[in-house]
Amino acid sequence: MGLSWLQPNDPFPSPWSDADPDPEVPGLLAISEDISAEQLLRAYHQGIFPWYSDGQPILWWSPNPRMVLRPKNFKVSRNFKKEIKNVLMDQDWEVKVDEDFHATILSCATQARPGQDGTWITHAIMHAYGQIHEQGHAHSIEVFHQGQRVGGLYCVNLGKMVFGESMFSKKTGASKIALASLCAWAIAQDIEMIDCQQETAHLSSMGGTPIPRDEFLNHVHAKTTAINPIWSFNKSVLQHWLSQPA
Repeated sequence: MGLSWLQPNDPFPSPWSDADPDPEVPGLLAISEDISAEQLLRAYHQGIFPWYSDGQPILWWSPNPRMVLRPKNFKVSRNFKKEIKNVLMDQDWEVKVDEDFHATILSCATQARPGQDGTWITHAIMHAYGQIHEQGHAHSIEVFHQGQRVGGLYCVNLGKMVFGESMFSKKTGASKIALASLCAWAIAQDIEMIDCQQETAHLSSMGGTPIPRDEFLNHVHAKTTAINPIWSFNKSVLQHWLSQPA
């Protein structure tokens, strides 16, 4: 059938029935010239996400398998549990939600990553996610040390589903503290799954696992119609992990 070239208001091809239209690029569903907040929300409701490089058209993906992290399976080693205790006891450490979403996404965009030249977080991406943040659908979790933002992540939330996007660290372990905070909060909110999009060794080491695309899409369909939870917590949420076996 071939890849669809989408105009701004065109519906996305179905990732259930029209997946992998180009067998040479599995997971790539459609292409568009522009990206908008409205498109993003429609995409996430269907388990689709954008990922491309600056200078390319917008590439829309629904890979099979899909990498996910079930918050209850987040791996907390004995050493990391000690780090969490230190963060909880040391007043120099803070965890904040939506303190500065735009600064967080910019930090993710400029984070140096081994083997990666440039970033997929383009100006168009930052603008579109900034808009859905203002609508209450995108959030940042930010880790501060001595008043300086040293790590964090941003994500999308629709109902009882969280879609992880990107993390950054300026201090060793800071992004993992942000993710641990997100997972602990998600458990309290009865959120069973965080989308991680694509499989990496780093995500696997923290408890991520690939699942079949259809299983992921069915979960998204069931969970994104719920009411969004209130995003308000601090580092005390990390206390959850101290009661868990290492």
